Amino acid sequence: MKKRRLSAKKQVSSAPAAIPRRPGSSVRTETRKIDSRSSKPVLEVLRTAGQPLSLPQLASLLKMSGKATQARLGKELEALERAGELIRNRRDEYCLRERIGLVVGTVSGHRDGHGFVQPEDRSTPVFLSHRQMQQVMHGDRVSVRITGTDRRGRPEGSIVDVLERTTQDIVGRLYEDSGVYFVVPDNPRISHRIVVPVRQLQGARAGQIVLLKLIEQPGRNVQPLGHVTRILGDHGAPGMETDIAIHAHGLPCEFPEQVLAEAGKFGATVSAAAKRSRLDLRGLPLVTIDGEDARDFDDAVYCEPVRGGWRLLVAIADVGHYVALGSELDAEALERGTSVYFPNRVIPMLPEALSNGLCSLNPKVDRLCMVCEMRVSSSGKITRAEFAEAVMCSAARLTYTEVAAFLTNPGAMNTSQAQALAVPLQNLHAVFKALFIARSERHALEFDSPELKARFDMQGRVAAFVETSRNDAHRLIEECMIAANVQAAKFLKKHKIPTLYRVHGAPEEDRLEKLREFLRSFAITLPLEGPVTPAVLSSVLKRSSGSDEARLIETVVVRSLPQAVYQPENIGHFGLALSEYAHFTSPIRRYPDLLVHRGIRHVLRGGTAADWPEALSNMAALGQQCSTLERRADDATRDAMSWLKCEYMQNRIGDEFDTIVTGVVDFGLFAQVKGMQIDGLIHVSSLGTDYFHRDQSGYRLVGERSGRVFRLGDPLRVRLINVVIDERKIDFELVQARQSSAGMSGKRVFDKSVSRNSFRSRRDGKRRSH
Repeated sequence: MKKRRLSAKKQVSSAPAAIPRRPGSSVRTETRKIDSRSSKPVLEVLRTAGQPLSLPQLASLLKMSGKATQARLGKELEALERAGELIRNRRDEYCLRERIGLVVGTVSGHRDGHGFVQPEDRSTPVFLSHRQMQQVMHGDRVSVRITGTDRRGRPEGSIVDVLERTTQDIVGRLYEDSGVYFVVPDNPRISHRIVVPVRQLQGARAGQIVLLKLIEQPGRNVQPLGHVTRILGDHGAPGMETDIAIHAHGLPCEFPEQVLAEAGKFGATVSAAAKRSRLDLRGLPLVTIDGEDARDFDDAVYCEPVRGGWRLLVAIADVGHYVALGSELDAEALERGTSVYFPNRVIPMLPEALSNGLCSLNPKVDRLCMVCEMRVSSSGKITRAEFAEAVMCSAARLTYTEVAAFLTNPGAMNTSQAQALAVPLQNLHAVFKALFIARSERHALEFDSPELKARFDMQGRVAAFVETSRNDAHRLIEECMIAANVQAAKFLKKHKIPTLYRVHGAPEEDRLEKLREFLRSFAITLPLEGPVTPAVLSSVLKRSSGSDEARLIETVVVRSLPQAVYQPENIGHFGLALSEYAHFTSPIRRYPDLLVHRGIRHVLRGGTAADWPEALSNMAALGQQCSTLERRADDATRDAMSWLKCEYMQNRIGDEFDTIVTGVVDFGLFAQVKGMQIDGLIHVSSLGTDYFHRDQSGYRLVGERSGRVFRLGDPLRVRLINVVIDERKIDFELVQARQSSAGMSGKRVFDKSVSRNSFRSRRDGKRRSH
């Protein structure tokens, strides 16, 4: 086979000089958009005056006379109010926010009734008491005044103005009490009870799950009101958990007609014109490797040996060719931000005509792609990388299970397809081993927890939960994708193109101190001085690998780390131990990847940072929006899975389970059922006839009289006693404590094997094989 080196110079000859600017980044950001040219004089006049001014005073100073002119000024002032630049006082005068010390941000509600304002300038979140939260809802945009600090030393505020109401629809369960109907929102971040007038029930009955439209927002002395717009169904109906999660988190689940029409105009096959002037990779046996239930294939790989190492190609679906900047497809993709993968349903970022059709790298059909060719040395170092717009034809759609089986025993797969792909797969495995060596040398954190999958019966109800472990096929694809993502970030950094990096910061000191305290109980220490590096945490994970507590230690280490986010400022990726990292490999399901593709294409077609259409300030807003939408999707899928776990367990009340303690609180223990990742509470009252207190470490409960100790990582036998699906709550009781109190009349019973399970004991000969 003739080897063909990619060339950045060989590009589409008829490419436009620049991509057109998008009119607005999203529906939500468009509502805040103001004309900086017209608003600048207004702000300057207020700054010069040094005092609040009324509309007539501003009109006079701006020399704006006449009703039409003053009407335009009024609209501009309203826009500045919505943007949080101006605040109107009780005398109907306009004040500069910067002069009166207000903080503008988004409300984040807590299930306990309080909340926080996440400032738009990324400063410290401001605590809102339960009383302050009565007048707003989770997601509202507000201005607050700092009034002091709470008992934990956090800044506390009071709401000055609600700038934007973002919650219009609410999903929840309908209740009736003495003739009064109200809905309890499914979203735990919304603590209000929404009253529904009888005439607004639309036939809904108490106990049903309904969708509400708010007709009156909450206020200091006003209870929110709503009317039923849709009856989702009876509580507990199959698929209800997904419907609830979709509406509770405001996920767009239906594509507008104009978006579907735009997606359909490209047809079902790649046109000859679209293939023209692209690098032709159709002669290479690129393959996709995904899970059995995958429907959209956005990455394909190929590898062959060369002198000193390997030639690795990672081809990614060219979504940007179809989703143009400023198009209806683009606006809808940005509003969604990401595809959402529920246990039994997918809410795609793009219409299926693209996500499962023209963009998906389906086998045996031509597809457009962006390809990254890398030269990988025998030690796993990438010595050269190039990008190009290309056309490819996937040789096969393979699954992780098939590839893992082949890598374990190549002779077991004797089909003609397996024989044709045997050499490329072996080459991929070889380059993976080299890349994995480089990963180990830079001490990237290795989290290898099994993934939990829900299995459903013919009626659509959850029948079982199954853990699926990662194999070398998963790791192979992961390393290839990481390598391409790194090169994409370096490419854009080299050409100074504004983009969104995927960044992950180092753990903060307060979280590190909690981690230190936790690890001490397993005879593992963290350095007290100097920064904690990925190498330090990586050694912790390796040291505990294979022990009973390995998964627990991994979970606590993950909790000590901050969330990864998208932002234009590159601070590197702590978990992967990388100085540059961006998401490039999944543009079908992630909007940031699409932005990265646009940046690379811009350079390949001769563009520079000077004529790049996305300003850096806009990238910051896009990064914040994409990070928020990613968290929204995670919260929605987590809620749906929690519902399914409760639904599964409600029919098993009275059953006993083996668990491991995953959390210690003042009122008891949280324990997780082994093999099913189902968490429940063991209330302190069910631990035995004693007074239990959490000690200073925060990771142990100690009996005042008996001296009995419960701590993180302890294996416990429990009995399921209660399930509340609406609240996603599961309650256990300790089997041993119940038997002890019944048979020994409160005598001290302490099985030391229950809590004496430190890492040291396993290291000295009690280590269980994995």
